[in-house]
Amino acid sequence: MDPFLVLLHSVSAALSSSELTELKFLCHSRVGKRKLELVQSGLDLFSLLLEQNDLAPEHTELLRELLGSLRRHDLLRRLDDFEAGAAGGAAPGEEDLRAAFDIICDNVGKDWRRLARQLKVSDAKIDGIEERYPRNLTERVRASLRIWKNTERECATVAHLVGVLRACRMNLVADLVEEDQQARSLQNRSGTVSPMSWESDASALEAP
Repeated sequence: MDPFLVLLHSVSAALSSSELTELKFLCHSRVGKRKLELVQSGLDLFSLLLEQNDLAPEHTELLRELLGSLRRHDLLRRLDDFEAGAAGGAAPGEEDLRAAFDIICDNVGKDWRRLARQLKVSDAKIDGIEERYPRNLTERVRASLRIWKNTERECATVAHLVGVLRACRMNLVADLVEEDQQARSLQNRSGTVSPMSWESDASALEAP
């Protein structure tokens, strides 16, 4: 089964009717009015875009821009997984990094260039990001973070990101990331129960 089609199917299933309406509006300049009127689902829309070569496994920019416009970070993460070939599961620390990305994307706006430069994204790539996402600040930030992550590889950590944010004097965003990481850490600890504890609880319930 084609992984890209599987991705599009999962994205379509996760869209609400109002989100589909938004996507149809955003595709007005690409798809004819009559064809759009016949679109009843995300799959219908994606099929049209595939036919027109606006979507392809190696050409996902439009899909990323559409999902970014909906602010569907969960679906963008699925796209990230597809592009990274990580459908088999995230590496250790990957979920924490994704959560940090979401917070940064939601809270860094017009200062995204300053952040990108601090992440050591080249000016040429910054210009390319701006050209690719002319009206979407959130996706400019996310694209910068993806470039940083792909460059740093195993050195791409949440702690590193927090340091970069503070170097940019984006202390509020850095605080939000750290608070979220602390909450996630506490949640992981509270959600971990040892087999001995389960056995003790079961014994207590069985006792007369």
